[in-house]
Amino acid sequence: MADRNAPFAALRGKTPEDLFGRLATPCYILDEAALRRNGELLAGVAARTGCRWLLAQKAFSNYDCYPVLAPFLAGTEASGLYEARLGFETLPDKEVHVFCGAYREQDFGELLRYAGHIVFNSPAQLAKFGPRAKAAGKRLGLRINPEKSTQEGHEIYDPCAPGSRLGTTRAQWDRQMTPELVALLDGLHFHTLCEQDSDALEVTLQAVAEKFGDVLPQMQWLNMGGGHHVTRPDYDIPRLERCIRFAQEQWSVTVYLEPGEAWALNAGFLASRVLDITENGGVVNAILDCSAACHMPDVIEMPYQPPVYGAVIGRPLEAEAFQDCHSERSEESVPSASKNTDPSTPLRSAQDDRANIYRLGGPSCLSGDVIGDYCFEHPLQEGDMVLFGDLAIYSTCKNNSFNGMPLPNIYRRTEDGRLEQLTEFGYRDFKYRLGR
Repeated sequence: MADRNAPFAALRGKTPEDLFGRLATPCYILDEAALRRNGELLAGVAARTGCRWLLAQKAFSNYDCYPVLAPFLAGTEASGLYEARLGFETLPDKEVHVFCGAYREQDFGELLRYAGHIVFNSPAQLAKFGPRAKAAGKRLGLRINPEKSTQEGHEIYDPCAPGSRLGTTRAQWDRQMTPELVALLDGLHFHTLCEQDSDALEVTLQAVAEKFGDVLPQMQWLNMGGGHHVTRPDYDIPRLERCIRFAQEQWSVTVYLEPGEAWALNAGFLASRVLDITENGGVVNAILDCSAACHMPDVIEMPYQPPVYGAVIGRPLEAEAFQDCHSERSEESVPSASKNTDPSTPLRSAQDDRANIYRLGGPSCLSGDVIGDYCFEHPLQEGDMVLFGDLAIYSTCKNNSFNGMPLPNIYRRTEDGRLEQLTEFGYRDFKYRLGR
């Protein structure tokens, strides 16, 4: 599994220049064969447990690739009206689930046309919209907050943090949930994880049982949310399946899971080229034609440092680490995620002049438009291709045109190896977001 789903395994032994050298950069490449491998792995879990998988479109919403995932999907998960419509229109035979922190009155009537399962964040929202949705034949859920944080280092993504606005705590339930509101519900939903293994799900599920175990027997389904890194090479799938079976047997519920990353993990690239190389205070900067702030926002927000082909993340501190930079390429040695290094730390000294260490950054005016520090096998030169891995997720659906930066075009690499251009972005896409 590690070999099959490493960040650059989808290159199938070819170099980035061989495969993508003719493409104008920056550009995204989505790999359908890698998407299918992820789907097949998730389908195996469903076959063994009877769980139902949803695609969280907030992480991956490139609908041209949905036909590859469709055989493995029960449906899509949306965070609002537009994603719900996208799932409804592009996968018309699948379920459409939606959760939003709060629904708008002017959107809700249209939302009822697309979503079959509607999850509310609070008893107040359930009371306001639930009767109308129930009358329309929709299946209703309430997001619960088990108040059990399993996050370390990703506090911005922790729905169980003190004071969180997401989910209904047991104290809120006891104060606000009347028998009439409970009768509206078909299921409960929790989402507490972020890029985590099934041990965190196990801890969360125990908290759910303690806080809401008396309520769940009244429900038809339980949605365990997203953040399950199931297709990561070292993910503990047997533990996940035990968690699913526990819920099924304990409460007689249908179990839904709605990951985003797991579907498209290591299934896409961002190809870029070096525009310039500068040096300042011992730091060698390689300025690329792609931008962290514009084209991979999670690099700054999470923070996240994507793998780069032919490089390792950070500075070699030991001779052995330095040798790793120059050894035969091994995708397994390339970290899939790492925190950014301190931008104030010099990377080079008289002792490591021979190391090809570069701080990769974008061409924007933002000083913090920095992707991170990398040790390369060979020195970089102007015009060299730099290929980032694991960028199918949270990239094309989150990018922006800050600084008037052009949006990278998106290509699909089909399972027989063909490259198909899916977009033709240009000046109009920048201009018409801002006015007429």
